[in-house]
Amino acid sequence: MEMIPPEAPDLNTGTVPPAVSVCLTTLKKRADFVRASKARWKGTSSLTLQARKRRDDEADVDAIRVGYTCSKKVGNAVARNRAKRRLREVARLVLTTKGHAGWDYVLIGRKDVTALRDFQKLQGDLNYALKKVHEDRP
Repeated sequence: MEMIPPEAPDLNTGTVPPAVSVCLTTLKKRADFVRASKARWKGTSSLTLQARKRRDDEADVDAIRVGYTCSKKVGNAVARNRAKRRLREVARLVLTTKGHAGWDYVLIGRKDVTALRDFQKLQGDLNYALKKVHEDRP
């Protein structure tokens, strides 16, 4: 018997995304985080987004890669983990539909805000940051 993952409707758009996202890959190497930090970025009240278009000769040319980080300024381990869990979920909801293939994204949590902000507003902040990062610049 083949197991099929359950699907849940997206309340914002009415579409039915897969329960398990297969197009997001997690950044693991420090060098990837450093490269993203030297590229485009946009800060919002609840998070900072760093984004970088990968070169054609790099691995996973068509994948969307994402990393998450929260410094000790965010709080103790419990607070940092809560903030990163929320960042992972908002990235799963937003980047799977609005992220660009071939880009690396790093989401950075903010002290006292990322873990406590209304989730809809957190999604709105990521949408806004994505829009600004992907605007054509001269």
